[in-house]
Amino acid sequence: MEDELIKRIWDDVLNILKETITATTYETWIKPLVPHSFDDNCFCALTGQNLAVQILQKNQKEISKALSEICSKEVYFKVMYDENLHKQLEKERQKLKKEEEKEFIKNLEKKISSKYDALKQMQSSCNLNLKYKFDNFVVGANNKFAYAVAVAVAKEPGRQYNPLFIYGGSGLGKTHLLQAIGHDILFNKPKLKVKYVKAEEFINDMVNSIAKGIDKTGKNNNAKMNEFRDKYRNVDVLLVDDIQLIEGKARTEEEMFNTFESLHNSGRQIVFTSDRSPDKFENTPERLKTRFQMGLLADIQVPDIETRMAILTKLSRDNNVKMPNDVIEFLSTIYNKNIRELEGAFNTISAYTSINELPITVEIVKKIINYSEKRKNVTIEGILDIVGEYYNVSVEDIKSTNRAAKTAYARQAAIYLAKELTGESFPYIGECFNRKHTTIMYSHQKVKKDMACDMNLSRDIKELTDRINA
Repeated sequence: MEDELIKRIWDDVLNILKETITATTYETWIKPLVPHSFDDNCFCALTGQNLAVQILQKNQKEISKALSEICSKEVYFKVMYDENLHKQLEKERQKLKKEEEKEFIKNLEKKISSKYDALKQMQSSCNLNLKYKFDNFVVGANNKFAYAVAVAVAKEPGRQYNPLFIYGGSGLGKTHLLQAIGHDILFNKPKLKVKYVKAEEFINDMVNSIAKGIDKTGKNNNAKMNEFRDKYRNVDVLLVDDIQLIEGKARTEEEMFNTFESLHNSGRQIVFTSDRSPDKFENTPERLKTRFQMGLLADIQVPDIETRMAILTKLSRDNNVKMPNDVIEFLSTIYNKNIRELEGAFNTISAYTSINELPITVEIVKKIINYSEKRKNVTIEGILDIVGEYYNVSVEDIKSTNRAAKTAYARQAAIYLAKELTGESFPYIGECFNRKHTTIMYSHQKVKKDMACDMNLSRDIKELTDRINA
């Protein structure tokens, strides 16, 4: 069959797949395919990405169906890896990267020479990390909605989705999106004043302002607090990271409420991030909780394995690290809770193998990250079952508000083991135990401290650890 006809068939197939397959899979693995041949009802496409052959196996039926629909007959789809295409893609990527760098420098120089120096403002006022931008944020099913509304806010700050409240577990990309909004606004709307602040910094700033405002007689002249208020209210866009940290701090919550009112009433944009949704803020005044909820809530979930593999593939390409397919799949399988751990593992592995001049293999990677075959099978549910059986307490009682000494003892042991053996975050463990993450942190620290002087507790923890890992 003629090459031109094969190409036209494939273009029609792409139009169908664009609407039926997830954006991550389509853009990363399907769109780069090159149609090669169509013989004996078998349509073959080439790829320059090793992983595509394996990943597209689960999409084979859907692609074959699209081909059959276009050709009005049964067609089987096959994808093959091509080394020459791989080399060609690498050359194109390097060329595109250089062009993008040139364009970025050109635009940056233009911005710097303008009246409003976006880069200077970014460094001196916004405290944004240059690596957190929209163009290096990997979009998947887990974060597609949050990404879309973040882009919309950056495009027209204060017009819609105000406030925007992004929430999700630790290390899933909330800070990345928050700072990407700031970068995008600074670059495209340099006249706007953007302020990024971590909630902890906001708290410390307020406390210091109160302290500095008290004179020798013990009176407060309010001058420092007025400076503090101007700092956060005289902006066009306020980005607050980890807003959950102000929960229960009455004076800070009061200042945040008034800051919110000042900005929102004048149509200026506010964006918050948090490790949980506002309705789970148990010690926050209702009037502030309703302010958090009055705009748009967007949650970020744990990324699926395709997205995690895409993230590692992009990290490898951007850092010029040759990470084999089996290593990428292995890391994407075991680091399945958040992106931060995945990136941390990548950085550790690439640095260690480079310094020690070692090849990147699964076996070497296992040693670098201290991987344990037993550890990967440990779950919080399994820990609860074993602890409950050991102390003769039901799992329901451990998760309940039952304060009986025996139940409380078993509960604290289970919490400690959950943190030590799974490495999950305190907020996530809190959800599993129906408790606030601060309570989980307290229980974990208490058991850790008590083990040093309580031999019975220390013995129990060792015995339970052995049973869980058996």
